[in-house]
Amino acid sequence: MSSKANKVNKVLDEAIPLQHPIKLHESMRYSLLAGGKRVRPILCLAACELVGSDEANAIPIACAIEMIHTMSLTHDDLPCMDNDDIRRGQPTNHKVFGEETTILASGALLALAFELVASKSTNVSPDRVLRVIVKLGSTIGSKGLVAGQIMDLCSEGKEISLDELEYIHVHKTSKLLEAAIVCGAIMGGGDEIEVEKLMEIW
Repeated sequence: MSSKANKVNKVLDEAIPLQHPIKLHESMRYSLLAGGKRVRPILCLAACELVGSDEANAIPIACAIEMIHTMSLTHDDLPCMDNDDIRRGQPTNHKVFGEETTILASGALLALAFELVASKSTNVSPDRVLRVIVKLGSTIGSKGLVAGQIMDLCSEGKEISLDELEYIHVHKTSKLLEAAIVCGAIMGGGDEIEVEKLMEIW
């Protein structure tokens, strides 16, 4: 796990050099490189290996998923959302760079995630790259992560059912973890049966 995390960290660092506009890229790097266990990209790389491929084929999608995860955390921390001051032992992004920069940096991370998959997945067939892009988009959109977040916000201060609570956790957390596994297997050349089995295990 440590070896895989180190590889992911290296690619993430190289993907966002400090360049103009400096404040924007500092904000992107601040949250993305702040640490964390890198659970999602590690699962992605492991799934790629599990179906018999080199983990290098899944590095772009693994890093993209971590960018999206980071984007979701910086959004969650905003005053209009969970209003958190601390993340991973340090001030949250908006406390350091301001809300406006944090929102723009989050959007840039999201865009870069898809760019990374499309431009760096050179040893994978185009149809597989397209499949993971579609999977990723559906995972974070109005039927995925965003749906979980809006339900969470709408549930604040209310008594909710177990089904509603499960919906929030599945969409805010589990969907992206599942996508990491599925996308890793797809990039690794896994067939439909292998992908389905991994989804069942998850």
